[in-house]
Amino acid sequence: MIHINLLPGARRRTSGGGGFNPKEMLGSLGDRVKDKYLVAAVASVIVALALGAFMFTSQAKASGKLAERERTALQDSARFATVLRARLAAETERDAVLRQLEVIRSIDDTRFMWAHILEEISRVIPQYTWLVSVAQTSAPPSAAAPDSEIVALQREANTPAGRARLEKARREKAVAAASRTTQFRIIGHTVDIQALTRFMRDLESSPFVQNVNLARSDLVTSDGKEVTEFQLDASSERPPPEEIRTLPLSVRVP
Repeated sequence: MIHINLLPGARRRTSGGGGFNPKEMLGSLGDRVKDKYLVAAVASVIVALALGAFMFTSQAKASGKLAERERTALQDSARFATVLRARLAAETERDAVLRQLEVIRSIDDTRFMWAHILEEISRVIPQYTWLVSVAQTSAPPSAAAPDSEIVALQREANTPAGRARLEKARREKAVAAASRTTQFRIIGHTVDIQALTRFMRDLESSPFVQNVNLARSDLVTSDGKEVTEFQLDASSERPPPEEIRTLPLSVRVP
């Protein structure tokens, strides 16, 4: 078949020219885009969008994990708070019982103290020597006695730390009271100064008495006779366990 070109200079369209050719399209696009800064800007936008999508996904996953950890921590905190309250209540009750036991022990330790001291004094007192008075000169060594430090700490017992300091001070006070000694003073008369020296020596050797010191000695007149009035200061002593002998108490009922 004969084809006649009526437009001079125009190319004749081939039969296969209507298809899509990517290579020709890209080549023509490369020919048209000559600005490298525009290419870099477009590439930067694409990279930024990809990076933003990646960061959003990562942050969403991290937020989910943190929310789960927070929920678990709140549950553990509620459970541990109950345990801590129960523990604090148990420790408070324990400290109260220990304090009561220390008070009872301090009273029991000093219950027969004066009986032992008076027995030791009467056992070693020499002849021609008599006593005028035996008096206690120190505060009673009891854990139940009032203390200014305890009273001050009781005003701060509205917090857990304040209650802990109060219980610690009470325990230390109870231990100190149990180990504290009792000071006493003996006033008497004697006609023999050597008897006074022997009396002090024998009294110092007692397991219940210690720190026997002669405070003063003066010549006085008693019943028309000149005698030596002496004043001895001493303190009680906790004897070793082997020195104490206990006996069962039996009551005979008629």
